[in-house]
Amino acid sequence: MSPDVRTDSDSPAFMSALVTEHFALQSVSSATISESGSRAALYLSALSSGLVAIGFASSSRRSLAALSFSVLPTIFILGWFTVVRLIETSVENIVCRRRIESIRRYYADLDPEDRGYFAPDYSGSGLHGVHYRGRSILFTMASMILLVNSVLGGATVALACILGAHWTAEIGVPVGVAFGIGILVVGLLYEYRRLQPFISGHAVDATDRDLT
Repeated sequence: MSPDVRTDSDSPAFMSALVTEHFALQSVSSATISESGSRAALYLSALSSGLVAIGFASSSRRSLAALSFSVLPTIFILGWFTVVRLIETSVENIVCRRRIESIRRYYADLDPEDRGYFAPDYSGSGLHGVHYRGRSILFTMASMILLVNSVLGGATVALACILGAHWTAEIGVPVGVAFGIGILVVGLLYEYRRLQPFISGHAVDATDRDLT
């Protein structure tokens, strides 16, 4: 709502509701970060435990094959679940921060003389000093897990080619590498498609106008 058409926006009930909404958005934003860290730690812990178990079975080709083809695909699927959820929590966190910024702009309108304490500087330093661009997805927690999971998928395919199909390593390893790269590209494209509307400069301006 524009400041020019506000009527009872300075009432105690409105200010109480606004502060409550501000606090709720901050809580949700913090919860998404906490959930992301927990999910990433759970995946990496499962991967580490699975690799240790496979290492103990490496002395026997049959045991190695049986354990690898049961544990690694399971962890690979868990990794995909983790990546998708990490991307969704990123979207949720960005939306919460945008709404918090809209509330901060209202605070800035309360006293124009003190506007500088609240007004963000998108053009100079970006939101809270961070520039969000298309390449920003490469440095998210989802991309980190996606990279590890792609390596895991490629290694699993290589093992399947060598131990299961009895291909030579000269053939199996390149097939696994190609599979891993393909998975990484597909994952990054999906992440970019989900996050791009929220990190582009045009989306920032449009979202700000919608929330004003």
